[in-house]
Amino acid sequence: MQPLARTAKGLSSWNWGSRIIYHHRYVRVIGGTYGGRRLRSVDGLRVRPTSDRLRETLFNILAPRIDGSRFLDICAGSGAVGIEALSRGASQAIFIEKSRRACSAIEANLTSLGIDSRDIVNRDALPALNRLDDSQQRFDVIYFDPPYASEIYSQVMATLGTTALVAAEGIVVVEHRAKAPPEESYDELRIYREVKQGESALAFYARV
Repeated sequence: MQPLARTAKGLSSWNWGSRIIYHHRYVRVIGGTYGGRRLRSVDGLRVRPTSDRLRETLFNILAPRIDGSRFLDICAGSGAVGIEALSRGASQAIFIEKSRRACSAIEANLTSLGIDSRDIVNRDALPALNRLDDSQQRFDVIYFDPPYASEIYSQVMATLGTTALVAAEGIVVVEHRAKAPPEESYDELRIYREVKQGESALAFYARV
C-alpha cells in the first residue's frame, strides 16, 4: 500500500504507510443522503463504534440543528457520527482521531460515499482542539465519544468550556457509560439533557 498524504483544509497534513485492518462487521449510515450505505470500522485499538440505535436516537434529537451546521466529531473512530451529520445536511464535519488506522478508515468511508471533504485531524484530542481554537474554528454541534475508560473526559470538556470552539448557540454531546456520568458543568458548559440507552448514555451541554 502506498503512503497516504492528505490535508485537512489547511488544518494539518500527514504521511504514513500502515496496513488498515477492518472488522468483518459494518456500521451503516442511518438517514439522509447516504442512508443505508455501509461504513467500515477499524479492528483492534480501542475503537468502539456508536451503535446504530444510539446514533439514531442522537440524530432524532439533533434534527432541528443539523442542516447547515458546523459539526466536530472528537475521537471519531471510523467517522460514522460525523458522516451521519454530513448525510443529514451539515455544511462541514471535522474528524479528530489519534489513530492513523482509524483516520485511514475515515478516509476510505468518505471516498466510498463520494464525499470530497477531507477534514481529518490525526492528533490527540487536546492539541487538536487547541489548534482549531487558534485558527478560530467555531462549531454548532460537537460530539465527543472517547473510550469509556479514557481519562480525557474532564480535560476535553474543560477545554470546550473555556474556549470559543462552541458557537454561541452551539451544544456539546458526550457519549459515556450510563453508570459513570460526566460532571454537571464545565466552566461555561452546563448539562441540560441526558438520554440513557442500555449501558450507554448521551449528555447534552450548552453554554450558560
